[in-house]
Amino acid sequence: MKYKPIIIVPGEPNSIFFELFFKILKKKINSPIILIASKKLILNQAKILKKKVNFNLIDQKNIIKGGEKLKNINLIDVELRQSKAFEKITSKSNNYISTCFDIAINLLKKNLTNKFINGPISKKTFLKKKYNGITEYLANKTNTKKFAMIIYNKELSVCPLTTHLPIKYVSNKINKSEIINKVKLIDKFWKEQFGKQIKIGITGLNPHCESIDNYNEDISIILPTIKKLKKLKYNIDGPLAADTIFLKNNRKKFDLIIGMYHDQVLTPMKTLFEYDAINITIGLPFIRVSPDHGPNESMLGKNRSNTLSLLNSIKFLDF
Repeated sequence: MKYKPIIIVPGEPNSIFFELFFKILKKKINSPIILIASKKLILNQAKILKKKVNFNLIDQKNIIKGGEKLKNINLIDVELRQSKAFEKITSKSNNYISTCFDIAINLLKKNLTNKFINGPISKKTFLKKKYNGITEYLANKTNTKKFAMIIYNKELSVCPLTTHLPIKYVSNKINKSEIINKVKLIDKFWKEQFGKQIKIGITGLNPHCESIDNYNEDISIILPTIKKLKKLKYNIDGPLAADTIFLKNNRKKFDLIIGMYHDQVLTPMKTLFEYDAINITIGLPFIRVSPDHGPNESMLGKNRSNTLSLLNSIKFLDF
């Protein structure tokens, strides 16, 4: 069996990504890995972290033409003007990160593979308030209109209906079509990826699905949408109170819980599983996975970061 390569954009150069990557190199990985990053940066960080790393330098044009033979770890070298192994995160690296993403998306569009991982990004410096997150950034790059962010664990997964959005804007973004689109995407993905129909629970927006206002999103929007989806034979339930849906006997009824906003479902998810979860964007022309954590600037160079989420990201695509 020939495994398609996994394309990896490490992301923010001043992050814990390569520390994690160096640690998992001894693990059995069947798929060739194509890193798109700075050779100089990798060598500088490996020296600081006292790690040895070997990689096969390749050219993106040759690999598209089929003229490159891939080894276990392959590198497309992208210039980064940074002399030190680690620096403070600033917008100076934005062009470098953007170039890495552009090369990756080009390779994915050429059908070299459909497997893509990106490392952590600083939303503040790289996205500059143009996008809520990398999910939206990649959707824009690939002209994808319908997409969803899943935080995945084989025991339980979650999907926020709205992603990195300030709370004051959430209620205005909740609508029937958005809920329906998310459910359809998730159900399709589950059938294709795991060969079964998914069981989905949907939270309400308000505490206990109640509101002191005359207008209640749970009754006016969420409930009728769920009734419609049930008629379409989706295995779905709700709206359910967010403060009790994650109790053991409640959450075990579902494969995935859709929440109305980011922290409503990610806070309990990270409390339950900590690093044992990965971020999957569905709806794109390829499978995009990322570790479920940020650059972790405070841990740079300390060699103490947890590898589990990155390792699980690679394992998920190692087919």
